[in-house]
Formats: sequence, structure tokens, C-alpha cells
Amino acid sequence: MNIEVKVPAVGESISSGILSVWHKKDGEHTSKDDILFTLETDKVSQEVTAPEAGTVHLKAAEGDEVKIGQVVAEIAPSETPAAAKTSPKKSAAPKPAEPEPAPVPSPAAPAVPAATFSSMAPSTPSASGSRAVRKKLSPLRRKIAAQLVMAQHTAAILTTFNECDMSAVTRLRKDLQEEFLKKYGVKLGFMSFFIKAVVDSLQAVPAINSKLDGDDLILNHTFDIGVAVGTERGLIVPVLRDCEKLSFADIENQLVHYAVKAREGKVSLADLEGGVFTISNGGVYGSLLSTPILNPPQSGILGMHKIQERAVVVGGQIVARPMMYLALSYDHRLVDGKEAVTFLVRVKDCIENPARLLLGA
Repeated sequence: MNIEVKVPAVGESISSGILSVWHKKDGEHTSKDDILFTLETDKVSQEVTAPEAGTVHLKAAEGDEVKIGQVVAEIAPSETPAAAKTSPKKSAAPKPAEPEPAPVPSPAAPAVPAATFSSMAPSTPSASGSRAVRKKLSPLRRKIAAQLVMAQHTAAILTTFNECDMSAVTRLRKDLQEEFLKKYGVKLGFMSFFIKAVVDSLQAVPAINSKLDGDDLILNHTFDIGVAVGTERGLIVPVLRDCEKLSFADIENQLVHYAVKAREGKVSLADLEGGVFTISNGGVYGSLLSTPILNPPQSGILGMHKIQERAVVVGGQIVARPMMYLALSYDHRLVDGKEAVTFLVRVKDCIENPARLLLGA
């Protein structure tokens, strides 16, 4: 009797997804626990494995939207591939080899300079003759779009800016990097300093560590910080839990762990839930300044940007310093301007005096 392969439940709020990739072809043999297909939802991407060994018969195509519990394949049970079970036939006497016909030469294509391709790409029709291709948005992209529009429509988003001198952090990282890497097996990055600075600032300005639930104000006593990560599928925000209790090494190891999971498409729904504040680093892509959008229902998001040598006045002298613009977007329904500015100035002070963070002072 064939075994039905159904779309598994991946979260209480998820009712469907896109069957993005079949890892087995129709009629192909699978072993138990081989990956059969990848299910892409509005929150996570999950690989689904074969419950038993056997021959796979597909019931849905790549790109189909499938519902939770829907049968997408059947497996005809067997221990080994069908080809291995067939008894070998007596081989016939080999026929004399016939000479192969000489290949017919084809006309050579004219050489095109490499630079020409980029100039042609935007306006060159595809093989089908169309100048554009229509595709359905992935569930994750649809979710991102809905979340961003919802944030703009439901929150009073305002952004305040500042800049910080990255000299002290850069110097400290350089001094400690070799010993830190040897001791903990991971590099000391900038993000751990900013996470620690955000926790310190949330403790000082608790209004930003809050959210609205209808007519109720919820003050969070946890410091679970989301870090925006760009993937091929779109932006996701895995959450680091209890950051006030984590060491710099703990934070860096968790960031590496999430980066690997994101690259392999194995970030789970639980990894993305429960954050109280988000940090987004557009600087890794070269962004000099931006106004980040809130990650609902959170009340604040910090935008980090590119570190750039700029002329600043220090002690009456014009000097070049590695500077970073900081942007704090916040929900003005809950957070006053004074609180937002106080928070951002405290982040700036923590980054410009990183020894205080290391000492926990």
C-alpha cells in the first residue's frame, strides 16, 4: 500500500505554503529520511523528508501553493531501487562498433565584448520574446510587504539621527581580536557591541522596550533583540534571547549560528518570534543613511550604517575619524522625542566608550 506524503504543519498561524523545490523526481527511488521537497512559507523554509524508502510518485508540481495536510506525493514502499531488484539478463554478444559520423560544424557566433552584455541586459527580450516575466511573490516576500505596509499604516513612525565615532571600538577590536578568536573560536564583531549598547539603553529608557496591544501598554522586562539578516529569500529577523545575560562571545557565537541557519534555509518559526527591539545593519551593503521601518509590534528599531572616514572637530582641531550615522525609528504613540533622543545618545556614548560595556558598568 502506498504511503501518502502530506504537507506538515509548521506553525499555528500558517495554513499554506509554496512547494518551492522537489529534491526527488517522479518515479525516482528515495531512502527513508532523504529530503523530498522544500516548503516555503511566509515565515520559514522547511525541508520535508521521506517517511519510508520506496519509489516516489509526485502529486504536486514545483511552484504550487499547497495547503497544510495536502497530499503532495505517494511512496510505493521498497527496500532498494527498482533497478537493483531486477534480475540481470544474459548479455548479448557485443556488436562490432560502427564508426560515428563526423560532427557537423556549426557557424561560429560573433564575439561580443563583455561590457556589451550589461548594456544589453535591461532591454534584451527573453528567449520567449517577452521583455518581462510575471512571477508570483513568494510567501515570505508577501509577508514582508504586508508587514511593512501595516507598520506604516498603524504606527506613528518618526526617526531621529545621530552619529558616533567608531575609533574606540575599532581600536579595542584590533587589540583583542587575536586573543578573543583563540579563546572563543569566533571573531569579535561590531554587532555584539551594538547589541550590548541597545540593552544598556533599553534599561535606561524602558518606554522603548514596550508595545501596544489594543488599548493596553505592555512593558517588556526581557531583552530579546532581533538582528535583521538578508537572505536570498528576503529579510528575516532571528532573535537573540536574554541579551543582558550574554557575554560578547555568546552573542558572536549566536550570530554565526543564525547566519549559517539562514544560509541553509533552516531558520525556524521559533527563531523569529518574541523580539522586543530590532537592529538593522545596512552598512554591510554600503548604506550611508536610512530611515528603518519598525518591526511590529515593536516600538523601536536601530539602523546602523557604513563606517566612513569624515572630518570632525575634536578639541578645536579638525581631524579624520571613522564615523557612523545612527538612526532610531520609533513609535511616537508610545515614545516621546525626548526619550528617543536620550536612548540614541546613550547608544552613542556606549559605542564611544566600549570599555564600559566590557566591564558591565
